[in-house]
Amino acid sequence: MEMQMGDFDSGSVKVAEWQQTMYGLDSGIQSGANTYREDEDYSTTKHYTVTTTVTSDHPDLDAQYSMTRAQRVRAAMFPETLEGGTTILSTQTDQGQMTNVQRLAEPSQMLKTAIIHLINYQDDADLATRAVPELTKLLNDEDQVVVSKAAQIVNQLTRKEASRHALMQSPQMVAAVVRVMQNTSDMETARATASILHNLSHQREGLLAIFKSGGIPALVRMLSSPIESVLFYAITTIHNLLLHQEGAKMAVRLADGVHKMVPLLKKTNPKFLAITTDCMQLLAYNNQESKLIILNNGGGEGLVHIMRNYNYEKLLWTTSRVLKVLSVCPSNKPAIVEAGGMQALGKHLTGSSQRLTQNCLWTLRNLSDAATKQDGLDSLLQLLVGYLRSDDLHMLTCATGILSNLTCNNAHNKSLVTQSNGVEALIHTILRAGVKEDVTEPAVCALRHLTSRHQQAELAQNAVRIHYGIPAIVQLLNQPYHWPVIKAVVGLIRNLALLPENQAPLRDAGVIPRLGNLLIISHKQAQKLDPSNTNQQNFQDGVRMEEIVEGCTGALHILARDPINRAEIGNLEIIPLLVQLLYSSTENVKRVAAGALCELAQDRAAADLMDQEGASPPLMEMLHYDNEGIATYAAAVLFRMSEDKNPEFKKRMSVELTHTLFKHDPTAWEMRLLFVAFVCLLCRDGGRKPAPVKEVKCADRWKYRAEEALMWSSVGQRGGVYSHQ
Repeated sequence: MEMQMGDFDSGSVKVAEWQQTMYGLDSGIQSGANTYREDEDYSTTKHYTVTTTVTSDHPDLDAQYSMTRAQRVRAAMFPETLEGGTTILSTQTDQGQMTNVQRLAEPSQMLKTAIIHLINYQDDADLATRAVPELTKLLNDEDQVVVSKAAQIVNQLTRKEASRHALMQSPQMVAAVVRVMQNTSDMETARATASILHNLSHQREGLLAIFKSGGIPALVRMLSSPIESVLFYAITTIHNLLLHQEGAKMAVRLADGVHKMVPLLKKTNPKFLAITTDCMQLLAYNNQESKLIILNNGGGEGLVHIMRNYNYEKLLWTTSRVLKVLSVCPSNKPAIVEAGGMQALGKHLTGSSQRLTQNCLWTLRNLSDAATKQDGLDSLLQLLVGYLRSDDLHMLTCATGILSNLTCNNAHNKSLVTQSNGVEALIHTILRAGVKEDVTEPAVCALRHLTSRHQQAELAQNAVRIHYGIPAIVQLLNQPYHWPVIKAVVGLIRNLALLPENQAPLRDAGVIPRLGNLLIISHKQAQKLDPSNTNQQNFQDGVRMEEIVEGCTGALHILARDPINRAEIGNLEIIPLLVQLLYSSTENVKRVAAGALCELAQDRAAADLMDQEGASPPLMEMLHYDNEGIATYAAAVLFRMSEDKNPEFKKRMSVELTHTLFKHDPTAWEMRLLFVAFVCLLCRDGGRKPAPVKEVKCADRWKYRAEEALMWSSVGQRGGVYSHQ
């Protein structure tokens, strides 16, 4: 009890002392100030526990904890107002969570820092503004030592934003810096002035000041400096100007900047090269003159060297952008391809950078039409076949386009793609592409190439049928597909029809009426010309209608080799149109029309209809053509048309045919005798159809199918060749 009374007395004494010494302060106790209590309605998960500990070793702790709320807030927000050596005991118990006072103090400290920076900023600006006239004067001094020192001072000032802003407001200052950079031979002065312009170029006002002061020619001149730092400052400043200053591109071109940049491709710093190549891309884009300058200075080889030997992604990306721009230039294409551009770009198709892969694909697509004779592309071709499985439209567009070009007139590439299951992949691509003609058209063209003129062509023709490609391909002849797609499809159908096994599937897919209808439409379109303009050609979507006419007629010619197909074609009532095509001004159209009539004339009714439509005059004229294919087809059709004529007519025609076909070959006498003897053996039964023979050679120049050799039967039987001599 005595101890309790002692504690009570001690507490009373402390309260009395507190009342005497601290009552004047706002404690929140027994005063007019609001008291603080926990807000029960305030929903929060943050709870703070304040613990007061009194020890005999630190008698001032009670005083610190007894400080009012206002004092603690004032101390936290404005610690500079505390007397020296004074500390505030924190009430924070969890170091991971700030107290309310600390949260309140943070913005005030940020504001204080901002005000201090603003004061310093103004001081820097005022200092620079006052120094500009004197520094400008020093930069124009005749003493190069003075000029160098002044340039270094200005360089230091441009490193601070406030003083830099003040300096760029003075055209005289910027002009003086440019003048010093142009005229100095001192390396340190050149480095300082280049650094000044580099610092100014980080703001639009600085870029404008450099541009107006004629800084671009001076910077271009610095691109020949042997000092690496000067080169870096110059190229980065030019880069900033090209990106953000209107008129800078033309100014750099006029200052011969492109010519100066190409030799920089031999540098080895990847970051420097990345900036340089980006400058070249900005200058070459949509500017043919810059592209030719790059070509004439060996820029293509330098860019390909970078793609082949570096692995810095940004450099590879910027370099691929330059190559992409150059790849649409007909003059640059061969140079890039010859430098190994196809192989170098192909190396980066399997990397992790999507933007680099896309640039390389587009560049390869642009270059591929100039690389049809290139070797060493096997891995690229196999990779592209794999890309056909992608769902990315851009990747499919590029992959099909590259395959289409690289398989054009290149038997090795055709065979390789065929053996790599390229036919199946292309068919699946066509099925997935739908109406996306940027994918469909090159895919069909690639198939057209794979099915013609190489050792694996028959395998490819067969693969199209096996993988159910024929119905999908025939379907492309319908709308809404445009003429480029239709042209490619017609050529592919002709190639597929060369394989006898494909004739029936093509017929079942409805290809014959579609081709007949397409022939009629395209011929009508081709007739829509101004009669007074003989050089005019009718184009639809960039395709000459004569090409569609030629393609459809050629496809029907091959399809007519099948008897069932031949009968169906005869029922289309297009023989009058085919006869009309014999009068075409295009030699290829005449050839395919004569070929189609040659096949159709095997049916007696079709041959009679040709005669009724007046086919004889143009065919007789064709006998005199230098084009041996046309003359041969014409002779065959005329013979079949004359089978029911009287013997005298046949004899006159035989003499005419003999005279025409042999008049340009004086050495063919012996071969003619052998040929006539052979035909006589074939036709000893009075012109009846002989046994199938694949082909008959005459003087190693003409190849005739055995059926076409029938036209000589009357000559062999009646001695027309001999009487002609």
